[in-house]
Formats: sequence, C-alpha cells, structure tokens
Amino acid sequence: MTTTAVAPLTIEDAELLVATARRAAEEAGVTVSVTVLDAGGHLLAFRRDDRAVLISGETSTRKAYTALQLNTPTADLVDAVQPGGLFHTLPTALDRPLLFIAGGVPVHRDGRLIGAVGVGGGAPEQDHGFATAAVRALT
Repeated sequence: MTTTAVAPLTIEDAELLVATARRAAEEAGVTVSVTVLDAGGHLLAFRRDDRAVLISGETSTRKAYTALQLNTPTADLVDAVQPGGLFHTLPTALDRPLLFIAGGVPVHRDGRLIGAVGVGGGAPEQDHGFATAAVRALT
C-alpha cells in the first residue's frame, strides 16, 4: 500500500492563520483571541488581545479543539447538541471539554486534517467568519 505524505501545519501557517483572523476581526471592529492547533491538538499559535474578554482565550482554544476532534466547523454542530440532536448526550470526558459555538474551523491540506483554528471574542457568527477567512488565506 502506498501512502502519500501531507505537509503538516507549520508555525508559519499558524502565524498566517492568526494574522488573517485578527485582521478580519479588526476590520469589523471586533477584538478577538485566536488559537491554532496542529493535528495532534498541540498549540502552535495563540493570540489574545488585552482588550478582549478574558475568557475569549479559553473559548478560542476550545472551539479549535472541538473542530479538530470532530473534523467539522463548530458552526455546523450547534443544532447537533440541542435536545434531540445527534450529540445531545455526547460525553465530555475528553482532555478538554468540547464547545459547540461557531468559531472553530478544521484546517485541511490535500484532503487531510492537519489542524484547526478557533476564534473567540465576537458574536459566534462573526467568529466563524474570521476563522473561515483565515483558513481560506492558507489554501
């Protein structure tokens, strides 16, 4: 069996993701925190502005972690955790609790999951837009 190597998410990639999300947020007049994780869930880059709500750093990290673990944008998971949804009873006994609020987006290269970006601090829809803009800049 032949396998094709996929380039991992690099520090340079992570810095581009953070800078792009931050720039998009600043253009919208929003102060955010941005977290980038590699495919193993390790922190590659993080930025929290002192003007951001203190919890936004933890929020951005948990959004990135959720997008990575489920390989799906967190915006697509919101309905799944409502009563009667697919993940309504999903256990939270993971390393870090999952967070089903828009703003976490997985990062793929050549069709494979290589990491995730999470943005926290704005409205969920804004955070999702900032994270999506960052991922688009990488591809």
